[in-house]
Amino acid sequence: MKIKSESKLAIFDTFKTKWSSLTGEANRQRAIITILSSNANPAERTRTGISQRIAKRQGITWKNLYSGIFRDLDEVLLPMEIAEEDGRLPLKRGPKALQEKGIPYYHLTKKGVLVALAINDDKNREKLLKEFFSMAEPAEKEFEAILTNLSKTSPIFTDSIFQKYVKAFCDNKINELLPLDLSKLKDIADESLIIQKEILSAFVKLPKQEKEDAVKFLDKIT
Repeated sequence: MKIKSESKLAIFDTFKTKWSSLTGEANRQRAIITILSSNANPAERTRTGISQRIAKRQGITWKNLYSGIFRDLDEVLLPMEIAEEDGRLPLKRGPKALQEKGIPYYHLTKKGVLVALAINDDKNREKLLKEFFSMAEPAEKEFEAILTNLSKTSPIFTDSIFQKYVKAFCDNKINELLPLDLSKLKDIADESLIIQKEILSAFVKLPKQEKEDAVKFLDKIT
């Protein structure tokens, strides 16, 4: 199978010596995507606005972040069609040409919403799921009901599915994120998914008392 060239999306990148710690680039791209997936107003979705929101949260000067935000948008998120221009805000000051063109602000594409589902917390999950499936192709709709239900009953498991799917793309294990095809995960050796499937398949076959005993056991160890 032909694999695409290495993805620049770095949202899962960690330090080589600290594999549990995300890199600065990973955290920055995650922050940009999170802001664009929120209800931020247009001014907060410009390069400057994004830099200021992240800087405020980190307690640093926004100008120190601007070049990184500019690079992430223009070299990664826009070319990869994860984000796109959503409009332009008029300028009252500055060069005339810039005043006429205005300042661009951005929003997530359908692909970007899918990526956001892999990094957002449960506060935004329902909104993102609805947004994604409102743009879904007929073939993608087969996942809508089960994922919507699982997001309410098993939110951590649902998040892990999106994380594994998007990470597989970032690791060049699947060629494209769209159209959404979770069956691609079958081709990726993921022990945690295999274990979860084994437990669920066995659990539904257990008699009532053994199911209760299994739940009690899991309660003791988790």
